[in-house]
Amino acid sequence: MQGLLYSLYRVFLLNDNWKFFANGLKVTALTTLGALFLGVIIGVLVAVIRSAHDSRRANARPNIILNIANLLCKLYLTVIRGTPMMVQLLIASFVIMTPRGQTETLICAVVTFGINSGAYVAEIVRSGIMSISAGQMEAGRSLGLNYGKTMWYIIIPQAIKNILPALGNELITLVKETSIVTTIGLNDLTKGAQIIVSNTYETMVAYICLALIYLVIVLFLTKLLGILERRLRASDRR
Repeated sequence: MQGLLYSLYRVFLLNDNWKFFANGLKVTALTTLGALFLGVIIGVLVAVIRSAHDSRRANARPNIILNIANLLCKLYLTVIRGTPMMVQLLIASFVIMTPRGQTETLICAVVTFGINSGAYVAEIVRSGIMSISAGQMEAGRSLGLNYGKTMWYIIIPQAIKNILPALGNELITLVKETSIVTTIGLNDLTKGAQIIVSNTYETMVAYICLALIYLVIVLFLTKLLGILERRLRASDRR
């Protein structure tokens, strides 16, 4: 027991090692939230384009712009979902952006994870849009709303309620996936643990504490999403 307490002292208190975890947590949070924000924007845009293309009648006049946009979206989904996240991060960091310093590296990570997340969010949002009856779109158009306004004000709000659990799972997955940003030199939670290990040689305790921190984050997000889902269900019953 004394040995464990001494190891915890070395990992957290000796030379203020806890600051590595604290600073890493901030970087992890910024990476996750920034990537999620970008991913949702990309995902909704791709989902709307693909849904608009798929919902066109067979006898409708061909829309060249929509067809090209849909083709680009399908190419984007194929490439992003068909290649490993680690490979995408390495290409972005060492081939495309080549960031210098922590700020540029953070931006690189946010953009890369956002683009990756957008591909999965797109399919989630698209499934939510397709779950809404076609009558909702027709009702919006009959009120004089164009396709974009009908989608934004009528379809997407209903779809979000249906896909909230899937979006929550994507957020949790994103939190855990950000641990690989240490490979491009970003000082996140995992990098903080590695620095502590190099300073104290307390490998087991440092990495177990790292795992527990991630576990607490995931449990907190799961609880928060559960509360949000219950409130949305309660608002539907009113």
